[in-house]
Amino acid sequence: MGVLSGKRIVLGVTGGVAAYKAAVLARLLLRAGVDVTVVMTASAQRFVAPASFQALTGKRVHVDLWDAQIDDGMGHIELSRGCDFVLVAPATTDFIARLAQGRADDLLGALCIARDCPLWIAPAMNRQMWLHPATVRNVQTLRGDGVNLLGPEAGPQACGEVGVGRMLEPEAIVAALEASLAASDEHRRTTPPTDAPVARLAGLDVLVTAGPTFEPIDTVRGLTNRSSGKMGYAIAAAAREAGARVTLVSGPTALAIPEGVARIDVTTACEMADAVMARAGSTDLFIAVAAVADYRVLQVAQHKLKKTGVPPVLELVENPDILASVAALPDAPFCVGFAAETEDLRANAQAKRRRKKVPLLAANLAQETFGRDDNALTLFDDAGEHSIQRDSKPVVARALLAHVARMMGR
Repeated sequence: MGVLSGKRIVLGVTGGVAAYKAAVLARLLLRAGVDVTVVMTASAQRFVAPASFQALTGKRVHVDLWDAQIDDGMGHIELSRGCDFVLVAPATTDFIARLAQGRADDLLGALCIARDCPLWIAPAMNRQMWLHPATVRNVQTLRGDGVNLLGPEAGPQACGEVGVGRMLEPEAIVAALEASLAASDEHRRTTPPTDAPVARLAGLDVLVTAGPTFEPIDTVRGLTNRSSGKMGYAIAAAAREAGARVTLVSGPTALAIPEGVARIDVTTACEMADAVMARAGSTDLFIAVAAVADYRVLQVAQHKLKKTGVPPVLELVENPDILASVAALPDAPFCVGFAAETEDLRANAQAKRRRKKVPLLAANLAQETFGRDDNALTLFDDAGEHSIQRDSKPVVARALLAHVARMMGR
């Protein structure tokens, strides 16, 4: 049985083109053993009829704040009670704005405000709407309020443009929910005592990078890698658990932000470098976990490249070395690097630590960690090598931070 089996959720659907994906999402959740109750806004009903969700779930779809069929007339309260979480997919620009303002002028908005369970939203909108300063502020407010975001992702949009704003595919949403619930279960099972070495990070400002970067070739294609971001997110969560103030600079992933962690979303290596360097001067501990692309395309095509019978020639230039740049600062934070190698782990990792001039480097084999929920690390510092045995990534993260705390004299 999966971690979602037996869960009860409210699936909120708002008025965007991606509403059709919510029907697929409902079916996937049902297959995973989830009890799904659907609530739709008036705008959502212009894209998908309530009858579609009723046929899928076998349950009445709720659309009206003033529903006379609910005995006490308080659907906004009754529907979420006893639920494990509320999931809104798609979540439009307007819904995000109303939620950030605490407005409760329809059933779904009132239900989200009156809930006593976690809330997840999967944004879906035009790229310019996602990047608009008002949306950026509203999303930051929601994250500060403890709302979990799933996506959005980059790609072609219904309007014909290409960029960030697409709703995550239903399969990715289900996978992200499963990963988050599994991590929560693991956290409850393995939370160390408060006097463990890892707890000595209280009061520090910690900056973590995680996930891949995506370097565009044209408006559709790009250079990236298979990093899931799970190790970096586990380290950010473990640092927060230890009492640190944590900022996570994340490349494109489908992972939920760890509780209490401030996340900054980036796409390219240059964007990640800018975000890190803007904060490195006020950081005590920098942990560079992200799998940053070494190169980017010099001239990005402004339109999708077409087949012509002659393969295109791509001129590549080196991306900034984020870890080395931070380590070279006059008042540099304590720096921890990561090396995902495919061969000669020890020699390559030691050479990388010397080249980047960092006190600690954590190394592993890429083929044994990318996309997996477990990991094993070999740590290299001035004292030699130290092994962290294979375990779940949250457990490995805590062991790494315990070693860091000892090196920092905490």
